[in-house]
Amino acid sequence: QVQLEESGGGLVQTGGSLRLSCAASGHTFGTNTMGWFRQVPGKEREFVSAISWDGGSTWYADSVKGRFIISRDKNTVYLQMNSLKPDDSAIYECAFGPYHGKYDYWSQGTQVTVSS
Repeated sequence: QVQLEESGGGLVQTGGSLRLSCAASGHTFGTNTMGWFRQVPGKEREFVSAISWDGGSTWYADSVKGRFIISRDKNTVYLQMNSLKPDDSAIYECAFGPYHGKYDYWSQGTQVTVSS
């Protein structure tokens, strides 16, 4: 089992920045990928970004490229969100899995609200 604890959500104005953190604990041995997803009520969960176990590979959704930066320090992953837009408002969830595209564990989610 893997536990994920995230922090850093909140309210910010358009153009502002926020940094999300997510720490994984438990059975985190071996290679893995950690990622961020977001969801708005009534819509499907959307992939945001992911990073491999060694930070050597990163993935971004087109909607956040150039604005969001993912990084990790061992089993803690960060999402630096810059130039935020109202469309970025959502519940952001951290995910953990053996490789990109396969996520077995999810955090509870943190609300990010960008006001116009």
